[in-house]
Amino acid sequence: MFVSVIIAAAGSGRRLGSAVPKQMLDIGGGTMLEHSLRAFHGHRLVSEIVVVLPKGRTALGCETGGVEAPPGPAVHAVGGGDRRQDSVAAAFDRVSADADVVLIHDAARPFVSAGLIERTIDAAMTHGAAIAALQSRDTVKRVVRQSGDTVIVDTLPRETVYLAQTPQGFRREVLAAAIAVGRAGVEATDEAALAERAGYLVHVVDGDPGNLKITTEEDFEAARRRTSRGATDRVGTGYDLHRLVEGRPLVIGGVTILFERGALGHSDADVVCHAVTDAILGAAGMGDIGRHFPDTDPAWKDASSLDLLRQVATLVAGQGYEVGNLDVTVILERPKIRDAVDAMRARVAEAVGVDASRVSIKGKTNEGVDAIGRGEAIAAHAVAILRRRR
Repeated sequence: MFVSVIIAAAGSGRRLGSAVPKQMLDIGGGTMLEHSLRAFHGHRLVSEIVVVLPKGRTALGCETGGVEAPPGPAVHAVGGGDRRQDSVAAAFDRVSADADVVLIHDAARPFVSAGLIERTIDAAMTHGAAIAALQSRDTVKRVVRQSGDTVIVDTLPRETVYLAQTPQGFRREVLAAAIAVGRAGVEATDEAALAERAGYLVHVVDGDPGNLKITTEEDFEAARRRTSRGATDRVGTGYDLHRLVEGRPLVIGGVTILFERGALGHSDADVVCHAVTDAILGAAGMGDIGRHFPDTDPAWKDASSLDLLRQVATLVAGQGYEVGNLDVTVILERPKIRDAVDAMRARVAEAVGVDASRVSIKGKTNEGVDAIGRGEAIAAHAVAILRRRR
């Protein structure tokens, strides 16, 4: 599946009262646009990003934070139009012909989470059109102005009222039809409304209360406080060692290496996955691999350590964390793992839900010293950085 993302960053942000477009303001750790770019550039399902910049500007600058550079999805820039729908239409013209799904996201929502991105992609692919939205928690009143006063004329059932967020997602052909409606003269505040006018049903996925839109000065200060609180990363370390014996497969980082001996263990004894699992659990303050998958439990007999790592990534995500990056050193006299490292990085990255560029795996020997140096064992050290999910 090819997923394109349009990031709408062409607005002037007049309500914030800044001389600089609000999406270019630093909220701590980068601009709003930079935070939004990072969220999508680091997502495993995103294939390309098109950024809509203020009218007359067509080149990305330092606000990208370097995320346009490989590895990762390509990042393109286009100039915006007079209205939001004109800007999105200009970006859609730049979207790859290979796109199956196109997401549209406001740069002024810099705290979008990976989970919300994935939910929107899945719903758009399944239904054709989907938006993130939150059900109203408050009683909703419809009002009118009469003789200079505001009066209530109706009370709406709050279970029927949803507050729209972004991202909004569409299959390519649905968004093409919606944009055609807009180009024919229909005005709307978002592409979901245009899709409705084009005759499509738009499905709602659960939004995220933390996915706030920065509109006012109060919003801006709240965003700066939030990034300040989340500035400290959590670091964990992991270590694993297994004896090498005949009759066992040698599995490292989810990749089976052809060799006459393999690691001895209750599961598949993958030292990379075990060390990474311990590092992630340690960073989250959630114990170690033995606590969650004890070798006394037959359920984990010959289990794939890559599957166990996936479970732990899901577990820490439920506690509000995501993996920032991983660094692993494999200590093994032979065989050499150089040719398998890229495959290992890809599989570990997929298991924890990040781009492979955030995973480093390297091999070292023990220079003939001790059991590892004699070829009797394999070990791995890992460091994991976790950060609070935005």
